[in-house]
Amino acid sequence: MSQPQDSSDSLRADKPADEPSDEPRRRSGRKNAGGITLRDVAQLAGVAPITASRALNTPAAVSPKVLQKVKDAVERTGYVPNLLAGGLASNKSRLVAVVVPTVIGPVFQEIVHTLTETLAAAGYQVMLGQTGYENSREDALLEAIIGRRPDGVVLTGIMRSQQARKRLLSSGIPVVETWDLTPTPIDMLVGFSHENIGREVARYLHGKGRRAAAVLGGKDERSQRRMLAFAQEAAALGMTVDGAQVPMHGVSAPTTLGQGRKGLADLLQQQPNIDALFCSSDLLALGVTIEAQSRGIGIPGQLAVVGFGDLEFSRDLEPRLTSVRIDGTAIGQRAARFIIDRAAGLEIAEPIVDVGFSIVVRDSA
Repeated sequence: MSQPQDSSDSLRADKPADEPSDEPRRRSGRKNAGGITLRDVAQLAGVAPITASRALNTPAAVSPKVLQKVKDAVERTGYVPNLLAGGLASNKSRLVAVVVPTVIGPVFQEIVHTLTETLAAAGYQVMLGQTGYENSREDALLEAIIGRRPDGVVLTGIMRSQQARKRLLSSGIPVVETWDLTPTPIDMLVGFSHENIGREVARYLHGKGRRAAAVLGGKDERSQRRMLAFAQEAAALGMTVDGAQVPMHGVSAPTTLGQGRKGLADLLQQQPNIDALFCSSDLLALGVTIEAQSRGIGIPGQLAVVGFGDLEFSRDLEPRLTSVRIDGTAIGQRAARFIIDRAAGLEIAEPIVDVGFSIVVRDSA
């Protein structure tokens, strides 16, 4: 990467020693000594600082000749505009903060990708933050985000502290909650019901003749709600062995293939006769499939398996994995549109959108 000092050296080399240099003079004692400022660019271009600012921020407001002079000066000096200062002046940062539990969780990648592409097309950049699952850093992260005054915040889920909720409401920043559903969002919401997913999967497996259900999932709050709703519906449908409770096995989040293998082993020790298993992620379901095959348990003959997320590998497994599909592209596009419209001062007629879900039926169930 070229440094401003290197550019300045080349400028000096263009001038004889007895001629005045067009290099911006260094002012000792000023802050960030050695850094190129807008004033330096204006001096080199031969225009006033306010004119240079207009050329960079609203190029249509200056003549083509002036615009070219300023562009040439920027090119020669390597100047990078101070976007924070510009944002304070215009009350627009052109940044949207996107908060997810983990950046390594493949289930969130579709939403993040779509948000990034849709917002970029409207002139916004995405700032990605990770809260974690256990001992969540969400409050501290949100405080840091709000202090930087982005043009919007997109959150994963709705379960957050009252203090964080109060700060978001007080900030006046447009907020879109995703990956969940509630009648009382902070501002706007694009999501789906985890409870409905759990109930529908139980009904689906019951309709396939399964009568001894179990559930394996992460200990994060959203997974737990899916698991509990599945277990309650399965019990109500009589999908238990001798009237016992539906076995539930929780693992730490983000979930892994290894946890799926161990989880199935633990569940079989608890109830050897289970014939249907709902997993809170496709990675868990992949681990379950491998462990079942190592034990000679046929899928779906002896054990039906349903995952969550419909990740790309699900359709390539043997047997192919039945999974719950969430339209991450639809969530990302709608969330981005909410932020863009609010930033433009438009009224949001329907601030709550339920994108629903689908059970993608394949060989494993």
